[in-house]
Amino acid sequence: MQQLNFPPYNFRFKNSENKISIFDEIRKKFVVLTPEEWVRQNVVKFLLEEKKYPKSHINVEKLIKINDLSKRYDIVVFEPNGKIFLLIECKAPEIKITQQTFDQIARYNLVLNASYLMVTNGLNHYFCQMDFEKEKYNFLQELPNYKINN
Repeated sequence: MQQLNFPPYNFRFKNSENKISIFDEIRKKFVVLTPEEWVRQNVVKFLLEEKKYPKSHINVEKLIKINDLSKRYDIVVFEPNGKIFLLIECKAPEIKITQQTFDQIARYNLVLNASYLMVTNGLNHYFCQMDFEKEKYNFLQELPNYKINN
């Protein structure tokens, strides 16, 4: 797989029926290794190992309803109270991050109300903090590390 803009991580792979799969430690199963999945799994490792987010607060690829359409988010990180802290959109490395990508995550966030957004293709990462009062997002240099809000 292509080298991404993340530290090197250890992954479990499996080859069956001429398809390579990678173990997703959040979903606790092997999933087919596509370029987008490679990015998604690197983001999960980044959240766990670099940002210290608890595994139990991370959710991967779940369905949501947006205007009666079923969509699937890539990754969310929950706060202990169940509110969504971070929404992440992953694209394959060959997909350029465009305004359309930000529009997509913004539509998802109309339903999810995450405090932070991340958009990545594994090579370029964009981090935003939501400003709900002004209905905009502010770009950040990096995501905050995990901390318990009391």
